[in-house]
Amino acid sequence: MIRFILRRLAIAIPTLLALIVVSFILMKVAPGNPFTGEKTLPKEVMANIMARYGLDKPEWQQLLDYISNIVLHFDFGPSFKYKDRSVTEIIAQGFPVTFTYGMWTFVVSTVLGVFVGVLAAVRQNSWVDYLSLGITIGAQVVPVYVVAPLLVLIFTLWLGWLPGGGWNGGHWSNVILPVVALSFSLVASVARIMRSSMLEVLGSNYIRTARAKGIPGYKIILRHALRPALLPVVTYLAPMLVYVITGSVIIDMYFSTGGIGSAFVNSALNRDYSTAMGITILYGTLTIAGNLLVDLIYAWIDPKIRL
Repeated sequence: MIRFILRRLAIAIPTLLALIVVSFILMKVAPGNPFTGEKTLPKEVMANIMARYGLDKPEWQQLLDYISNIVLHFDFGPSFKYKDRSVTEIIAQGFPVTFTYGMWTFVVSTVLGVFVGVLAAVRQNSWVDYLSLGITIGAQVVPVYVVAPLLVLIFTLWLGWLPGGGWNGGHWSNVILPVVALSFSLVASVARIMRSSMLEVLGSNYIRTARAKGIPGYKIILRHALRPALLPVVTYLAPMLVYVITGSVIIDMYFSTGGIGSAFVNSALNRDYSTAMGITILYGTLTIAGNLLVDLIYAWIDPKIRL
């Protein structure tokens, strides 16, 4: 297992370095710079600003300095638009919010999706199966930017049960609507994958043998069918984990949670390249880490993967 982890890390580290280089190059080739606006600055002022942020150095040296600051000090540099604030401080302020409702979304989507999928597979061709299929198909075609305002309209404006925005230190009442909006389609996706996988496993020979031996149905599901049926779901967990983080852009806009998504949008609009690069690298790191975690879980469920 240790060798398996080391092999995955040997792939992940060069991938992350390539992401940093590509992000840096794309920011450099983008037109304009963070300091250009409606009023053109004098050349002397612009030269002083460029020197202040180290942008007057050769680009290869800027790239090496940027990578060394990230690796050695976890420093993404200063923000080009917010005075006296670094990109690391901006990320530290918004990421805990996004991580909180993102992880709740991940847990709710996985648990509820697996439960609905197993229930639909066990009750195949019954009203439970047809109802779950209908709901999941409908939920998958409704995007987050439609679900979020509908939730605010129903539970905030009409019923008055939950606040329609704000974070309030992560109070449960402020977390519910973002989690429901973000997990709405994810539950449906997990449920459909789990149902198909469970039906395939339940039709296998060793399951029929277990039934012939008189083993109770719930033991067959929990001990023999659930673990192999989870393999396709585990494969889907990596992109889902990334989605619950990157999907914060829409959630932050509708619910004003103050997460990292709003900082990402503002950095793009303000041409705050350092902030945009820092958040992009963070997203990429989470993607790589999520894939690595899924590989480990996959190897734990199916030992053949390690070989």
